[in-house]
Amino acid sequence: MNHIVFASILSDAVQNAKDTAERFGLDWPHVFAQIISFCIVAACLYKFAYKPILDVLEERRQRIASGLANADKIKQELARTEALQREVLEKANVQATRLIEEARAAAARVQEQETQKAIAQAEQIISKAREATALERSKMLTDLRREVGSLVAQTTSLVIGKVLTPEDQQRLAEETRRQLAA
Repeated sequence: MNHIVFASILSDAVQNAKDTAERFGLDWPHVFAQIISFCIVAACLYKFAYKPILDVLEERRQRIASGLANADKIKQELARTEALQREVLEKANVQATRLIEEARAAAARVQEQETQKAIAQAEQIISKAREATALERSKMLTDLRREVGSLVAQTTSLVIGKVLTPEDQQRLAEETRRQLAA
């Protein structure tokens, strides 16, 4: 029963399709020619328009993918370069700190050396001044003894009332010097 119903529906549909085709003036040979023409145009468009466009799009997709891969490589290289740069800067800072410390130590050594030199020079100056003072004192004492001796001789000659000879004056001066030295 189902087959009969189905066959009847199918025959009705075919009949409706024929009636509709006749009403619209459907000509089967022209429809087949149009289908063949459409297939030829579609094949030409696919080969000469659609396929080149797809190839260009594929090439562009590959270039974009390549560009993204290169961008990733560049980011990695940039990160590596920045790490190297930080490392170099840290080394430079350590070296600069070391150089500064060495310079400070050298400056302290030089300052200590210069201080020692200045102290030595000051001690030399003081020593020379003491020697010069001692020499001057000795010279002054010698001059003083000579003066005192001559004054004693003059005073003695005035007190005694006689003129002393140079030998007498010499003898009195020597005695006076000995007494002053003691």
